[in-house]
Formats: sequence, structure tokens, C-alpha cells
Amino acid sequence: MITDRRVGSLLSVNVGMPQDVAWHGQTVHTAVWKRPVEGPRLVGRLNIDGDGQGDLAGHGGEHRAVFVYQIGSYRYWQEQLGRDDFSYGQFGENFTVDGLADDRVCIGDQYRIGAAVFEVTQPRVTCYRVGIRMGDPRIPALLVSHHRPGFYFRVLREGAVQAGDDIVQVASGPEVMTVTEADALLYLPGHPRQQLLRALRIPALPGGWKTSFQAMLGQPETAGPATGNAGLAAVSPPPAWPGFRSLAVTKVARESDSVVSVHLADPGGAAVPPALPGQFLTLRLPASPGAQPLLRSYSLSGARVLTLTASVSSASRTAWAASSSTFGCGKATCWRWPHRAARSSSGQGRHRRC
Repeated sequence: MITDRRVGSLLSVNVGMPQDVAWHGQTVHTAVWKRPVEGPRLVGRLNIDGDGQGDLAGHGGEHRAVFVYQIGSYRYWQEQLGRDDFSYGQFGENFTVDGLADDRVCIGDQYRIGAAVFEVTQPRVTCYRVGIRMGDPRIPALLVSHHRPGFYFRVLREGAVQAGDDIVQVASGPEVMTVTEADALLYLPGHPRQQLLRALRIPALPGGWKTSFQAMLGQPETAGPATGNAGLAAVSPPPAWPGFRSLAVTKVARESDSVVSVHLADPGGAAVPPALPGQFLTLRLPASPGAQPLLRSYSLSGARVLTLTASVSSASRTAWAASSSTFGCGKATCWRWPHRAARSSSGQGRHRRC
């Protein structure tokens, strides 16, 4: 419990409705393009007036009603990426704010902005669509590895907000776990038991994240550190086939210095289940002789197209090195198809790890 205090300001309110966007030969339905609006806007329980989501399985809902990103991170990415073309809403956020840094804001913190009151629920689950918006496929991985994901608000009290409103903190979340800490706990190597237990004690954290952390607690200590991935789902549908199967690499396309797209097909010409952008595939990579194979999950950026992104962690560098040496046209390796991530009505759910 804290005394009300001003901690920042609302620089811009950004909204956008879903549209079809061409990307890598696919049509992606997305509302990641958000644009500033003037004057007051009503914030309801599920979203802001005039705003929408293209993929309701992965975005929106009560616990992800409003996405927040900071002007401090804008400046950081402008320097890191050498760009000067950013405008409010660039990262798909609804609120562009001054203050509320990811390493200061905690899950469960509550804020009053204008006539509305909000609660921090979770870090952003990075999605390939922000890479489309930014014209840079590295962005989803960079947001995690550089500890600048942004976060979501739940609406505790509906009301109007507008650019220029003060942001006043009215309550602190229990456990004092920052957005940066929660994000790293799920997605980066290393899941300390005490940290997981702290996260599970936070009432504001959505059920999907808690289910993921609970599953990590049940992982045998001998299994080694998990790397985490972006597949939060409430109830996963059954796999398209049991276990792993071999798929041949038919094409390798380098998207950037750290991103490679790999095109797959069945070696015998048999059909494989259709895939949609945003899905994930579990990959079994050969390691050194006599060692256990590496298991990693990577995003599918299109039908039978796998996107591999290098990470800054040592574990992921090992996987990337194996990936780079393994993938070549005509080669086959083993894959487990993880299917479209099904969601509960609230959009929360279980995290599929490898």
C-alpha cells in the first residue's frame, strides 16, 4: 500500500483496427498498426474505444486490455537500431508513456490515469507481428533479450483518458516482481525456484503465466535450465503426430545477421498439416557425439517456414551454432509439430516449453 504519487505522464493514446497485411507471401490479419488520437477516449474493460485486435487468441482480453510502452525505450531502440523514423504507436502500444520503466514497474502495481484505474498484469508476450510493423524480424527476440518488452494493463475502473494525463500510482503489487524479472523468468535461461514461487503468489498474474511457472517448478532438477519460448496457451490441442518425425529442409533464406528462415517438407512427399503464422515448432538438434540432443522451439512465420533467431544467452548460442551447421537443403532432422496454440476465453493459458 502506498500514498498516491505521480510517476509519469501519458504522452499518447494510440488505437487501430485489424487490417490485412502482406508479409513473406502470406496475408497476416493484424491490428499492430496503432495511431495517435486526440481528445479523451473511453477505456472499457476489454479495450479502448476505437481499438481492436486481429488475433484474439494472442492479444486482447481482460488481462491484456491496454498495452503500454515507454518513450525511454523508444530512445533506446532509436540508438540501438540507428533509426529516426519512429512515431507514437510504433511498437503496437495503446499508451505511450513517460516513466513506468519495465525494470521499475511491478506486476500488480495499480495506476490512475485520467478517470480510469489500471493494474499491471503481465509483460508483453512478444509476437512476430511487431517485427512486421517495425520492418525488422529481429524485434520480437530483441525485446526479450534487451529486457524491454513493455507490459499490459487490466482495467479496474473504466473511464476516459487522454494525452497529457498524469500517471499516479495508487497501490503496489505484492512480491515486488518487476516486469523485466517476470519476462526473464519465463523466456530466458534459468528459472530459480524462489523466483517461481514469488511469481505464483501474485494475484494479478494471469492464469496462463502461473500454469507455466507451476510446470517449471515440477521440472526435475536434472533436466537443466529451460530456455522458455513464446507459446502461451490454455489448453493445447492434440499433436498432429506422436513424438518426432523427420522433415527435409528445402530452402534456407537469411533474413538478417541473426535471423534465418528454413522451409520444410516431408522427405517422402507426404502432406504435412497446414501451419499459420505465429505457430511454434519443437526442434530436436544433434549435439556433440554422445551428448543428449538439444530441444528448442522456434516460431513458424508461414506455412512450413521456420524462423530461427539467435539469442544472447550461452544456451541459445549453442543451439544457434547447431542450427547453423545442421540446416542445409536436402538435410533432414526431427521435429515435433506443436500445433496452433488454443486459448481459453480469457486468452490465457499454458506455456509450451522444450
